[in-house]
Amino acid sequence: MMTKKSPWLSIFTSGGCKGCSLECFNLTSPKYDIERFGCLLKSNPKQADILLVTGVTTKIEKDRLKKVYSQMIPSKKIIAIGSCAISGGIFQDAYNVDASDNISVDYYVPGCPPKPEAIIHAILKVLSD
Repeated sequence: MMTKKSPWLSIFTSGGCKGCSLECFNLTSPKYDIERFGCLLKSNPKQADILLVTGVTTKIEKDRLKKVYSQMIPSKKIIAIGSCAISGGIFQDAYNVDASDNISVDYYVPGCPPKPEAIIHAILKVLSD
């Protein structure tokens, strides 16, 4: 069962410009303070309840993402953040991109990059489900 009162978050960054990852790291800044909701960022996804996936999935990263996904707790939640994670973004037709579905995503946050407020909204939406 996922912890609803103090979920641990982990960020999986694949290919792309890393803009969405930077917005995710902004969540810990005093302005957005994700910890006020009991959330903590963890570097090890094995400890996380929620995985924030950013960037386009490259062919090289595909197996790594599947492995990380399989190692998480059974009640894990996945949030795809940004245009690249959702549809491939500007890298959609690149030779090294694998646009096939790799994991089951619970919530999508569109944008390039999305604002931290939108990411917080997604986290709270996932927690309320």
